[in-house]
Amino acid sequence: MSLEMGAARLPEYGRDGEQVYLSLGSNLGDREANLRKAIELLSHRLRIGLVSSVYETEPVGVPEQPRFLNQAVQVYTRLAAKDLLVLFKGFESMMGRARNTSFAPRPIDIDILFYGSDVIKTDDLVIPHPRLTERAFVLVPLTEIAPDLVHPENGKTIRQLLESVAGKEGVVKWEKKEIV
Repeated sequence: MSLEMGAARLPEYGRDGEQVYLSLGSNLGDREANLRKAIELLSHRLRIGLVSSVYETEPVGVPEQPRFLNQAVQVYTRLAAKDLLVLFKGFESMMGRARNTSFAPRPIDIDILFYGSDVIKTDDLVIPHPRLTERAFVLVPLTEIAPDLVHPENGKTIRQLLESVAGKEGVVKWEKKEIV
Protein backbone atom coordinates (compact mmCIF):
# COMPACT_ATOMS: atom_id res chain seq x y z
CA MET A 1 0.00 0.00 0.00
CA SER A 2 1.42 3.38 -0.90
CA LEU A 3 0.52 6.64 0.74
CA GLU A 4 0.09 9.85 -1.20
CA MET A 5 2.47 12.67 -0.45
CA GLY A 6 1.37 14.43 2.73
CA ALA A 7 -1.03 11.68 3.83
CA ALA A 8 -0.88 10.84 7.51
CA ARG A 9 0.85 7.56 8.28
CA LEU A 10 -1.33 5.27 10.35
CA PRO A 11 0.18 3.20 13.16
CA GLU A 12 1.43 -0.23 12.12
CA TYR A 13 -0.71 -2.98 13.66
CA GLY A 14 -0.85 -6.71 13.33
CA ARG A 15 -3.81 -8.27 11.58
CA ASP A 16 -5.92 -7.95 14.73
CA GLY A 17 -4.71 -4.55 15.87
CA GLU A 18 -2.52 -3.69 18.83
CA GLN A 19 -2.27 -6.25 21.64
CA VAL A 20 -3.29 -4.64 24.93
CA TYR A 21 -3.40 -6.07 28.45
CA LEU A 22 -5.92 -4.80 30.99
CA SER A 23 -6.55 -5.26 34.68
CA LEU A 24 -10.17 -5.31 35.85
CA GLY A 25 -11.19 -4.92 39.48
CA SER A 26 -14.46 -4.65 41.40
CA ASN A 27 -15.30 -4.34 45.09
CA LEU A 28 -18.85 -2.92 45.11
CA GLY A 29 -22.12 -4.65 44.34
CA ASP A 30 -22.11 -8.03 42.59
CA ARG A 31 -18.39 -8.06 41.93
CA GLU A 32 -18.42 -11.10 39.64
CA ALA A 33 -21.32 -9.72 37.57
CA ASN A 34 -19.46 -6.39 37.33
CA LEU A 35 -16.42 -8.14 35.82
CA ARG A 36 -18.65 -10.01 33.33
CA LYS A 37 -20.43 -6.77 32.38
CA ALA A 38 -17.11 -4.97 31.85
CA ILE A 39 -15.89 -7.74 29.52
CA GLU A 40 -19.20 -7.58 27.65
CA LEU A 41 -18.78 -3.81 27.20
CA LEU A 42 -15.18 -4.29 26.08
CA SER A 43 -16.28 -6.88 23.52
CA HIS A 44 -18.50 -4.32 21.76
CA ARG A 45 -15.47 -2.16 20.87
CA LEU A 46 -12.44 -4.49 21.08
CA ARG A 47 -11.58 -8.05 20.16
CA ILE A 48 -11.24 -10.08 23.35
CA GLY A 49 -8.27 -12.44 23.47
CA LEU A 50 -7.31 -14.32 26.62
CA VAL A 51 -9.15 -13.85 29.91
CA SER A 52 -7.69 -14.96 33.24
CA SER A 53 -9.46 -16.64 36.10
CA VAL A 54 -11.01 -14.36 38.70
CA TYR A 55 -9.01 -13.74 41.89
CA GLU A 56 -10.10 -12.32 45.24
CA THR A 57 -7.75 -9.90 46.97
CA GLU A 58 -7.48 -7.50 49.87
CA PRO A 59 -7.83 -3.82 48.95
CA VAL A 60 -4.58 -1.86 48.57
CA GLY A 61 -4.12 1.63 49.96
CA VAL A 62 -7.29 1.85 52.06
CA PRO A 63 -7.88 -1.48 53.81
CA GLU A 64 -11.23 -0.48 55.42
CA GLN A 65 -13.30 -1.44 52.36
CA PRO A 66 -14.69 -4.59 50.71
CA ARG A 67 -12.38 -7.19 49.13
CA PHE A 68 -11.76 -7.01 45.38
CA LEU A 69 -12.29 -9.44 42.57
CA ASN A 70 -9.56 -8.98 39.95
CA GLN A 71 -9.00 -10.31 36.46
CA ALA A 72 -6.58 -9.77 33.56
CA VAL A 73 -7.81 -9.49 29.97
CA GLN A 74 -5.95 -9.45 26.67
CA VAL A 75 -7.65 -7.38 23.95
CA TYR A 76 -6.84 -6.26 20.43
CA THR A 77 -7.66 -2.81 19.14
CA ARG A 78 -6.96 -0.27 16.46
CA LEU A 79 -7.74 2.56 18.90
CA ALA A 80 -4.88 4.68 20.16
CA ALA A 81 -4.01 4.31 23.86
CA LYS A 82 -5.44 7.73 24.73
CA ASP A 83 -8.72 6.80 23.03
CA LEU A 84 -8.84 3.55 25.00
CA LEU A 85 -8.47 5.54 28.21
CA VAL A 86 -11.47 7.72 27.26
CA LEU A 87 -13.48 4.61 26.32
CA PHE A 88 -12.67 2.88 29.62
CA LYS A 89 -13.52 5.95 31.70
CA GLY A 90 -16.88 5.98 29.91
CA PHE A 91 -17.46 2.29 30.69
CA GLU A 92 -16.53 2.86 34.34
CA SER A 93 -18.97 5.77 34.53
CA MET A 94 -21.74 3.74 32.85
CA MET A 95 -21.25 1.05 35.49
CA GLY A 96 -21.58 3.55 38.35
CA ARG A 97 -18.02 4.48 39.21
CA ALA A 98 -17.83 7.94 40.71
CA ARG A 99 -14.69 9.91 39.94
CA ASN A 100 -13.29 10.44 43.40
CA THR A 101 -10.16 9.14 45.02
CA SER A 102 -8.09 6.41 43.43
CA PHE A 103 -8.44 4.05 46.37
CA ALA A 104 -12.20 4.34 47.02
CA PRO A 105 -14.53 1.34 46.62
CA ARG A 106 -15.86 0.98 43.08
CA PRO A 107 -18.07 -1.26 40.96
CA ILE A 108 -15.39 -1.44 38.25
CA ASP A 109 -11.86 -0.31 37.59
CA ILE A 110 -10.30 -0.82 34.15
CA ASP A 111 -6.55 -0.19 33.95
CA ILE A 112 -4.36 -0.36 30.85
CA LEU A 113 -1.30 -2.40 31.83
CA PHE A 114 0.44 -2.68 28.45
CA TYR A 115 -0.25 -1.26 25.00
CA GLY A 116 1.88 -3.41 22.72
CA SER A 117 5.48 -2.70 23.66
CA ASP A 118 4.87 1.05 23.82
CA VAL A 119 6.09 3.25 26.65
CA ILE A 120 3.74 6.22 27.05
CA LYS A 121 4.16 9.00 29.61
CA THR A 122 1.68 11.86 29.50
CA ASP A 123 -0.14 13.83 32.21
CA ASP A 124 -3.21 11.58 31.79
CA LEU A 125 -1.73 8.22 30.88
CA VAL A 126 1.33 6.18 31.84
CA ILE A 127 1.93 2.83 30.11
CA PRO A 128 3.13 0.36 31.23
CA HIS A 129 1.00 0.92 34.31
CA PRO A 130 3.38 2.56 36.81
CA ARG A 131 2.54 0.30 39.79
CA LEU A 132 1.98 -3.07 38.11
CA THR A 133 5.41 -4.40 39.14
CA GLU A 134 4.52 -4.02 42.82
CA ARG A 135 0.96 -5.39 42.71
CA ALA A 136 0.43 -9.11 43.18
CA PHE A 137 -3.29 -8.67 42.43
CA VAL A 138 -2.28 -7.57 38.90
CA LEU A 139 0.65 -9.93 38.34
CA VAL A 140 -1.03 -13.20 39.43
CA PRO A 141 -3.88 -13.03 36.87
CA LEU A 142 -1.60 -11.53 34.22
CA THR A 143 0.91 -14.37 34.66
CA GLU A 144 -1.91 -16.82 33.98
CA ILE A 145 -2.50 -15.41 30.48
CA ALA A 146 0.87 -13.82 29.56
CA PRO A 147 3.74 -15.29 31.63
CA ASP A 148 6.36 -14.57 28.97
CA LEU A 149 5.25 -11.03 28.16
CA VAL A 150 8.27 -8.74 28.57
CA HIS A 151 8.00 -5.43 30.39
CA PRO A 152 9.36 -2.89 27.87
CA GLU A 153 11.14 -0.78 30.48
CA ASN A 154 12.83 -3.31 32.77
CA GLY A 155 13.17 -6.27 30.37
CA LYS A 156 11.68 -8.76 32.84
CA THR A 157 8.89 -11.20 32.01
CA ILE A 158 5.63 -11.10 33.92
CA ARG A 159 6.58 -14.46 35.47
CA GLN A 160 9.88 -12.96 36.74
CA LEU A 161 8.07 -9.91 38.14
CA LEU A 162 5.60 -12.18 39.96
CA GLU A 163 8.45 -14.18 41.54
CA SER A 164 9.78 -11.06 43.27
CA VAL A 165 6.54 -9.33 44.29
CA ALA A 166 5.24 -9.39 47.86
CA GLY A 167 1.69 -10.43 48.73
CA LYS A 168 1.14 -13.35 46.32
CA GLU A 169 -0.35 -15.42 49.13
CA GLY A 170 -3.17 -12.88 49.45
CA VAL A 171 -4.33 -13.40 45.85
CA VAL A 172 -6.74 -16.35 45.89
CA LYS A 173 -8.52 -17.90 42.92
CA TRP A 174 -12.22 -17.04 43.25
CA GLU A 175 -14.73 -19.81 43.56
CA LYS A 176 -18.26 -18.55 43.68
CA LYS A 177 -19.93 -19.57 46.89
CA GLU A 178 -23.21 -21.37 46.26
CA ILE A 179 -26.09 -20.12 48.40
CA VAL A 180 -28.14 -23.05 49.67
